Amino acid sequence: MRRAAWQAAALVLLLMAGSAVRAAEPLDIRLGWAVVPGQLTAILFAEPDLLPHYGKSYTVRLVHFRGSAPQITALAAGELDIAALAFSSFGLAIQNAHMDDLRAIGDLYQDGIDDYYANEYLVRADSPIHSIEDLKGKVLATNGIGGAVDMALRKILRDHGLLDRRDYQIVEVQFPNMAAALQEKKVDLAGMVMPFALAAKKTGKLRTLFTMKDAMGETQTTLMAARESFINAHRGVLVDFFEDWQRAMRWYYDPANRAEALKTIAAATRQPAAAYDDWVFTKRDYYRNPDVIPNLRALQSNLDVQRELGLLALSIDVRKYADLSLVEAAMARRRH
Repeated sequence: MRRAAWQAAALVLLLMAGSAVRAAEPLDIRLGWAVVPGQLTAILFAEPDLLPHYGKSYTVRLVHFRGSAPQITALAAGELDIAALAFSSFGLAIQNAHMDDLRAIGDLYQDGIDDYYANEYLVRADSPIHSIEDLKGKVLATNGIGGAVDMALRKILRDHGLLDRRDYQIVEVQFPNMAAALQEKKVDLAGMVMPFALAAKKTGKLRTLFTMKDAMGETQTTLMAARESFINAHRGVLVDFFEDWQRAMRWYYDPANRAEALKTIAAATRQPAAAYDDWVFTKRDYYRNPDVIPNLRALQSNLDVQRELGLLALSIDVRKYADLSLVEAAMARRRH
C-alpha cells in the first residue's frame, strides 16, 4: 500500500511538472495580415533579434488574407486571434457578425495625417476632367464596393451633389489593373493606393484629381482588432507583444537602419529594394503611429461616414469597442 501511494504521488508530481512546462510555453498568436508594406505585420517579425519577448512569452503565426472581410469570418470562428481590419470591416464585424466583444487594440496605418501620404484618385493626364462635377456621367473604379477607397469616393461625390447610378457608375477593378484600365479608357477615374499610385504617376500619363484626405479627412485605414475574451486571457503576453512591436517600429524608422530595413521589405515582397527607396518610411508613405496607438477620433468619424452613406445601419460608439490598455502598458514599461 505504501508503495502504491508513492507511485500515485510520483504520478501527480509528473503531471504537475508537465502542466508547468506547458504553461511556460510561448503563446502562439495567430496574426492576420493582407498587404505589404502598407501593413508592416509580415515584416516586423522578420528580425527576431529586435524583439526581446519573441520566443519567450509568445510567437507569431502569420495568416495571410486577401483583405479584411475574410478575417471577420476567421475571428468569429476562433481561427484567428488578432485581425487586420479596415475601418469599414471593423464596423461590419460589430454589426453583421454581432461581435460585441470586438476591440480595436492597435494601429496599422492611417491616411491623411498631417503631410503624410493620402490615397489618390487619378484621371488621365489629358482628360477633360478637372473637377468633381466633371465626373457626372463617368465610369469610376474602386477596388471593392463598401471599402475605404470606395466610401471616400462616394462621400466626395455626394458632397458635390452627385449620386451613384443616377449621376455616375462605379465598377470594381483590382489595384494592379487600375492604371491600365485608365489608360485604355475603360474607366475615367480610379482610386489608387501605394505603391500603385506612385508607379502610375511616374509614367506621366496620369494625374491626381483629389485624395482620400480631401474626401474623408483623417482615416484609420487599418487597425488591429481582437476579441475581449482573448485579450483578458492573455493580457500580460499581449503587453509583451506590443512592447516588441513598438521597439521594432523605432528600429525600422531609424535612418541608420534604412538600408537593412529596405532589404527586409524587398525579401518579403520579392521586389528590388530600389522600388521602396523613395517613399517607404518617409512622408510619402502612410502614417503609422510609433507607439501603435489607433486614431480613435478618426475611426469614429470614419464609421459615422459609413453610416451616413447607408453602408452601416448601426451607430457605433468607438470608445466602447477600443482597448488601449495594452499599448499604453507597453509604452509605460518601455520608458522605464
